[in-house]
Amino acid sequence: MQLGILLTKDHRLLSVAALLDVLETANRFYRNEGDKEPFAISLLHQSGEESVSYSGYLSKTAAKEEQYGLILIPAFTGDNLSGSLKANMAWIPWLQKEYKSGAAVASFCTGAFLLGASGLLDNKPATTHINAEKSFAKLFPLVQVQAEAVVTEKDRVFTSGGATNTFHLLMRLLEIYCNRKVAVKAAKVFSIDMDRNRQTYFGTFAPAEDHGDDLVKKAQEEIQKNFNTANTIEELIADVPASRRNLVRRFKQVTGITPIEYLQKTRIEAAKQMLEQSRYSILEVMLESGYNDLKTFRTLFKKNVGMTPKMYREKFSGQLV
Repeated sequence: MQLGILLTKDHRLLSVAALLDVLETANRFYRNEGDKEPFAISLLHQSGEESVSYSGYLSKTAAKEEQYGLILIPAFTGDNLSGSLKANMAWIPWLQKEYKSGAAVASFCTGAFLLGASGLLDNKPATTHINAEKSFAKLFPLVQVQAEAVVTEKDRVFTSGGATNTFHLLMRLLEIYCNRKVAVKAAKVFSIDMDRNRQTYFGTFAPAEDHGDDLVKKAQEEIQKNFNTANTIEELIADVPASRRNLVRRFKQVTGITPIEYLQKTRIEAAKQMLEQSRYSILEVMLESGYNDLKTFRTLFKKNVGMTPKMYREKFSGQLV
């Protein structure tokens, strides 16, 4: 099968390297058995760009007359996703044409922004890097964003979450285009837990404060300063010169969540940091983050993070509870 990897402007080198490594490994499995390699891999650049070499592959122009069975979009570098997207808009007509001709298209991490801009994700599920989810959802309101998902797929369109989630989507593609045995064999080579289905615990709550709404910013500041001492959201926003109804409306409009949800996420983020960096017991973490009921704390933590506080500490700190 003809497989194309897009060398988009601002593509992440590590992302391309991971794609090539896994695909070459699958091809090697077949060669070692004396069978035909399943993937004819091409690195593709836009017309007018110079060829570059990766892992022995010399990139070539994405010609209109060529038909690919599978197209992969690597992650972008840096935080300027809007700039990277603008720099790669020339890919969109080609992606649309290839998909219409029968190609499957898969994006990895923030590569989903280009796939979203193509319209191929409209009314389909999608995921991306957990910390880029809000920007993605705002740019592409027709996409069914599943921020916690590791991999999504529908109608020959695939996406994966951040970083190592790349490998989970690659294992899924090997299962589809080769077979389950090859996917499992590759998963063992790359030490991939194929059953991981959430990326929530990799996220960081880092809300935007440059939205230009001074009232909302004041409310954010009050929540961040006093999240662990106030009993209710009303206490925290009492000094903000706006009615509760008006503030809630404006708050959700610019942050995407209500003040109560914002308070909860702020507390959970503080708890995560204490679990990572301190030797506080789970009870102490609960109290320091503003909660006073252990059962409620554990329930909210698991709902937001995808695992219990104890599991989170063991995974990211290694300290004994």
